Amino acid sequence: MSETLTIRSVHAVLPEGVRPATVVVSDGTITEVGPYEAGADVDLGEIALLPGLVDTHVHVNEPGRSHWEGFATATQAAAAGGVTTICDMPLNSFPVTTSVGALRAKLEAASGQCHVDVAFWGGAVPGNAAELRPLADAGVTGFKCFLSDSGIPEFPPLDKTSLRAAMAEIAETGTPLIVHAEDPHELQEPRGGGYDAFVASRPPVAERRAIETVVSAAAATGARAHIVHLAAAECAALIGGAKAAGISLTAETCPHYLFFCAEEVPAGATEFKCCPPVRYAPNREALWRALAEGVIDCVVSDHSPCAPELKQGDFATAWGGIASLQVALPAVWTGACKRGHSLADVARWMAERPARLAGLPAKGQIAVGADADLVAFDPDATYTVDGARLRHRNPLTPYNGRTLTGQVLRTWLRGSEVVPGGAPRGRFLRGGGGWLD
Repeated sequence: MSETLTIRSVHAVLPEGVRPATVVVSDGTITEVGPYEAGADVDLGEIALLPGLVDTHVHVNEPGRSHWEGFATATQAAAAGGVTTICDMPLNSFPVTTSVGALRAKLEAASGQCHVDVAFWGGAVPGNAAELRPLADAGVTGFKCFLSDSGIPEFPPLDKTSLRAAMAEIAETGTPLIVHAEDPHELQEPRGGGYDAFVASRPPVAERRAIETVVSAAAATGARAHIVHLAAAECAALIGGAKAAGISLTAETCPHYLFFCAEEVPAGATEFKCCPPVRYAPNREALWRALAEGVIDCVVSDHSPCAPELKQGDFATAWGGIASLQVALPAVWTGACKRGHSLADVARWMAERPARLAGLPAKGQIAVGADADLVAFDPDATYTVDGARLRHRNPLTPYNGRTLTGQVLRTWLRGSEVVPGGAPRGRFLRGGGGWLD
């Protein structure tokens, strides 16, 4: 006997737009998207029905580093925020995910802990070119590299020569190379402990020079390249030009770059520290324009909370990382609705396009044949964030005390509702489709 569920909403967010619809689910898969009919098992009425979000930029640490996020807490926070798929970054665990053996160690550590589905990026570092194709064959969604210091000794950056060599190897796999794009020659030590000094130490030119390097390497090798956490809006013209020239380049930004601005960062509030930094208000508005124009493809969290003791101190010495996985959707929606964007826009930025980036064909949209990852979202509700009640591991976030618009009410993973305290049901995803477990 198959298990069937029907959910209807006046505002179902479908690939073709928002309309009344009834979604029929059988054995975890969407089998029909039909008219809005009476008798559904779940009647959301005016509450919107969104596809489960796909967050392709989440830092999880297990095994080996106790001060960062873990799979159990990260995936609980994800589910509470309407995120039904995360892609784990390769550098916060030990060993770092730069070999098939390290990937297997991470899978073993994460087994039985995940409340949403999880995919994995591999790492491209100097000297591991021979590991890239085996990692792709093992199921990673692609590869992450840094062009500047990652802050993790085991995950050193690529220079121009090794970047091009890695891209040539990765091009054969069809997967993307996602790049932390800051040029180390344009970075400085902060001249002071305040936020303005920190922003000045990582200027927009550092992003621009690094993206120029990525564009050149992608053009030479034919590889797919993706710029992670774009903060400098002035780089949008460079990215748009590369796309127009036929280079396979995409880019993401993050909720914190769209929500906050440097002028508002309180003195000593090192929970705002991230690299690249949150920049000033005109830059924030330019990022929104680039997103609306499609130059920036998607919005993902770069969720990377570390222990509170690492966050203490001034901006020159504190560790970076923004805790945002559970609040990413309302944070983006708060800014999007003020600027005239729709829920369909947000679903495209935070579900459909990230799924496409990571090669996860069953994720990111409410469509026949897709996994029944669904979110009940009240776009009109407002609430004030209490950081201590968020479900990620360390209760420190720059969103604490902020009033957001939009609230996740229920989340379904492959047709089953994810409830607090419930058993973990997440599975490991293979890049290109299918399962690792």
